[in-house]
Amino acid sequence: MQNKQIILNSRPSGFPVSDNFGLAMAEIPSPAEGEMLVRNIYISVDPYMRGRMNDTKSYVPPFQIGKPLEGGVVGQVMSSNNGPFKEGDYISGMGQWAEYQVTDGEGWNQVSPALAPLSNYLGILGMPGMTAYVGLTEVAGLKQGDSVFCSAASGAVGQVVGQIAKNMGCYVAGSAGSTEKIELIKATCGYDDAFNYKEEENLTAAIRRVCPDGVDVYFENVGGPQLEAVLNNLNFKARIAVCGLIANYNAKSIDDIPPGPRNLTSLIGLAARMEGFIVSFYPDACRKWIEIGAGWMAEGKLNYRETITEGLENAPDAFMGMLQGKNVGKAVVKIADD
Repeated sequence: MQNKQIILNSRPSGFPVSDNFGLAMAEIPSPAEGEMLVRNIYISVDPYMRGRMNDTKSYVPPFQIGKPLEGGVVGQVMSSNNGPFKEGDYISGMGQWAEYQVTDGEGWNQVSPALAPLSNYLGILGMPGMTAYVGLTEVAGLKQGDSVFCSAASGAVGQVVGQIAKNMGCYVAGSAGSTEKIELIKATCGYDDAFNYKEEENLTAAIRRVCPDGVDVYFENVGGPQLEAVLNNLNFKARIAVCGLIANYNAKSIDDIPPGPRNLTSLIGLAARMEGFIVSFYPDACRKWIEIGAGWMAEGKLNYRETITEGLENAPDAFMGMLQGKNVGKAVVKIADD
């Protein structure tokens, strides 16, 4: 049997194209002592992966030319050579864009298909859900009654941001890139109001319209002009949790980065705080979110949408589509039956 893999053929200049990816075949690996052979079932595609395609120093090493790409994975243990999980267990962790792989289990967790669909462990109960919870509670210090704004509100993280804020007694508004996405987040994701940023000539006025009492907490996913517009609407001692800056990810050079913000000085007089974060720096809060999120799901307090692409060979298209905002909710690729 052969092991199908998606490898990095070349590093993109600007937006990734199909030629940057390759389909390769390899032997199915055998687990050494302390390792397990895992059959991957779902793989995740996420915005941060675009940064790993560049050969630059960051908090996580770049992808290597000729090697499989990596990301969140849910799979099943096929055989265990005294590894930490037994044959038949479902586990989730950082793995390869491949049908099979070996791992020693470090950083992987056992998951239950009885608690939630396996794909949810890459989304609402996985990194995106944890990111929303950590950003709101640990970084921004969300409290009841806050006025919250979230950019990219229909994305994998943004959907959860709205519902956490609403479940914690806050007003929440957001932005997304289509009428359909706006209708979705208002109907199912807890958002009190939202706007299509592609149709707004004045983003500052649009945010003022959907957040008439100003912004206490901003969950930042986009950057650029939206960040500048939010800064114009901040309340005293507002908090900004910087999760991502997707508007910058495909810039070929610093000259291609969208303008803004030009008004960072507003943070001074408002005693406001802007802080970036990496979700893995908060392991205790991540574990707490699985408990809270699963409970809310059982109570019907969490809704979630996924865009599922079938077939490992289609993972590059799913990744590029996600970067273009073609997905609704979490983008995952199903590569085997579960």
